[in-house]
Amino acid sequence: MPTTTIAEVAVEVTDDGFFVDPDQWTEDMAPILAAEAEIPELTDRHWQVIRFMRDEYFAKGTGPTVRMLGKTSGVSVKELYQLFPMGPAKTAALLAGIPKPRGCI
Repeated sequence: MPTTTIAEVAVEVTDDGFFVDPDQWTEDMAPILAAEAEIPELTDRHWQVIRFMRDEYFAKGTGPTVRMLGKTSGVSVKELYQLFPMGPAKTAALLAGIPKPRGCI
């Protein structure tokens, strides 16, 4: 697995850039990852989704799909696509430091 440095911390990532070990993630990393995903600023709504993704991952072992994210995160699917235009579940998982959710291509 490749290693990259984010916020001065070396982390192991998959070939797609997803964290292998979500415990290595810190909130300081999210804005750096967001900038790389062409999201210039993380708003409170972004953080709501990022934290929800992490909670779901640690509770269930995988991040939610876009459909479940829209139903259970408190952010509508339409808004999810506005916040994470390159794909809500995949991008939010990347920013949250969790593995790519099942079903994401």
